Amino acid sequence: MRQLPATLAPLLLAAAVHAAYAQTSTSTTDPKAEEKVQTVITTGTRTAKAVDKIPGAITVIGKEEVQNTLALTEDASAVLARSVPGYSESSQAMSNTGETLRGRIPLRLFDGVPQGSPLREGTRNATFTDMGVVGRIEVINGPSASEGIGAAGGIINYISKTPTKPGDEFQVVSRYSTQFKDDSDSWKLGFNYAHKDDRWDLLASVAHIDRGISYDGNGRRIGLNTSGSVADSKANNVFVKGGVNFGTDNDQRIQASLADFKITGKGNYHLVDGDRNLGITNTSLPGAPLGAKTEFNDFQQTQVSYDHANLGGGQLSINAYVAKQAMRYPAESGEDRQDPLIAPLGTLIDQSEIRAKKQGLRTAWSRQDIFGLQGLELRTGVDVVRDEADQRLALTDRLWVPPMIYKSVAPYGQLSYEVGPLTVSGGLRREDGELHVDSYTTTYFRNRVAVQGGTLDYTANLSNLGAVLKLPAGWSTFVSVGKGFTLPNVGIPLRNVNQPGQSVQGILDLQAIIVKNQEIGLNWRGKLGSFSASYYDSKSDLGVSLSIDPVTNDFVMNRLPVRIKGLELSGELNVAKDWRFNGLYSRIRGKTWFTRGGPLDREMGVNDINPDKLALSGTWKFLPGSEVTLGATTLFSRDINVGKPAGEEHTKGYTLVDFSVDYEAGRWGKFTLGIENLTDKFYILSWSQVVGFRNYWSGRGRVVSISHTLTF
Repeated sequence: MRQLPATLAPLLLAAAVHAAYAQTSTSTTDPKAEEKVQTVITTGTRTAKAVDKIPGAITVIGKEEVQNTLALTEDASAVLARSVPGYSESSQAMSNTGETLRGRIPLRLFDGVPQGSPLREGTRNATFTDMGVVGRIEVINGPSASEGIGAAGGIINYISKTPTKPGDEFQVVSRYSTQFKDDSDSWKLGFNYAHKDDRWDLLASVAHIDRGISYDGNGRRIGLNTSGSVADSKANNVFVKGGVNFGTDNDQRIQASLADFKITGKGNYHLVDGDRNLGITNTSLPGAPLGAKTEFNDFQQTQVSYDHANLGGGQLSINAYVAKQAMRYPAESGEDRQDPLIAPLGTLIDQSEIRAKKQGLRTAWSRQDIFGLQGLELRTGVDVVRDEADQRLALTDRLWVPPMIYKSVAPYGQLSYEVGPLTVSGGLRREDGELHVDSYTTTYFRNRVAVQGGTLDYTANLSNLGAVLKLPAGWSTFVSVGKGFTLPNVGIPLRNVNQPGQSVQGILDLQAIIVKNQEIGLNWRGKLGSFSASYYDSKSDLGVSLSIDPVTNDFVMNRLPVRIKGLELSGELNVAKDWRFNGLYSRIRGKTWFTRGGPLDREMGVNDINPDKLALSGTWKFLPGSEVTLGATTLFSRDINVGKPAGEEHTKGYTLVDFSVDYEAGRWGKFTLGIENLTDKFYILSWSQVVGFRNYWSGRGRVVSISHTLTF
């Protein structure tokens, strides 16, 4: 992992998968090789851009790190928790409740396409593909306007693999995991095909994963998550991507891709609540769960792109996509599900289902030495998006959140000027969107109130400015200021209206969230490794924070001023040719109001701000293609708002140790042994240590996985 300079809010868009990839980690024992290979990103810039020329902070998680995490788990967000300083702990579930980036909700992309919808953030958009097709992950840390709405915490772009070897390549991937309990076994089988030549390339992948139930460090079954679990589930993934090069010197390219992923609960267990007062965590027992259907994530997307490497002296990129996502949640029989017109009160069981659909067109054109001035680069384009989402109670086909349609046209421009060791960049994105909601009626629980529909306009000029200064001996420093833009979780205030005479235009909680961010950082990159440090200060006059309703124990969305400050450190040390050590540290503090109109004196809790984090790992390459990795991640204990009952919170930290071995056996393939939670430690997930609805989950105990990859 390498924390490297990049724009915090570059006002460009997320990457198209057709952009050229560069090697993300180099052998630093050869200075000449290091000079030839330069880490680049495409997220936020559309075309490949060297990260050491863009001010801000980015984390590039390369293929090797993704594979190291896959040796331990198929959890799509576990690699982020281990590799990104400001990313919180993994929820270890189909839900990503409690997972934030620098204290705010990030925008997750797959090949540049948004997963889920910020109109109705259902905390389910981190489980959307088989991690086996992911080649690298690019993370813009901190608020960004580069993709329009949704990136208050930053952007996480999972980028699919691209064929690199000429000719045909076949790959068979198998995996077996166990916690040495009869019902804990999990297995995976995948097939990949890749072809590459001068004119065209193709990648095709299919995979099936069957997971057993999970156990904690005390050997007790972990309770199924109330928002959806990956335990006791099965998943199928199909991914196809192909492109053809044409034109003079193959300077043009058309590419298309199709992704189809579905994970479904198997329904072999049901949740049994624990007792927080007695220290007994939630568990699962055999037997059908409540309700008639199990939970699922069903994500599909199609996109087509066109590239021209020499149009008008610059590079043109056009990308169009369509994505559909459906997320069904476990059944509940609470008060908000009841309706006496359907069944006697207290007897009705129902399941929530969020559906989202989006179409988008992203365009970009960039040119070096614009206006005849050497070192001056222009990047510009316009983006069009239509995002639609709703939420229903699926078993009774009741409308819970009405269809919300957000349309946006967003032109942008970015200039960067490189003169000697100094690179200065700045730009502007104009977000011109509107949210439309038809008239609707709330549920019985909300008094069947008729709400007048309407259209809300969202316009904002989102600027950024920054500079990078290269210093001697591989050092550089950067400073940046910029803005991020998103909408609140629109569906929550819409479904909670319970007083007559309300209209969509009169709901104050629907106002946009604009985050202003300032950041300064220092970076070093040399033959012995790399080091990065950054300090940031982000604030929003009308932000979002979460608290727990003391009566219902459910989340409450608060629209109050928010200010978040943080320090991040990361580094890589190559002490010898075959030895590498990595480390990272993150400290985040967020504050909001105790009293409306008063000072920002309430410390934000674990539902928004994760505790301080330290992660260390060491890798020994004992043979070509073979290595051993030992890593440890610590979340520290924290006490906030002590003596103030409204916000007092105490969380206990823990350290988890992981171990993996890769062995390259030549024509017999690669064998991998992974042990997650090597010491079989018992712990309570940090965000589960605070009171919440049925919220008392322990984390996974020791998991042993054996994987085999055969390539021919």
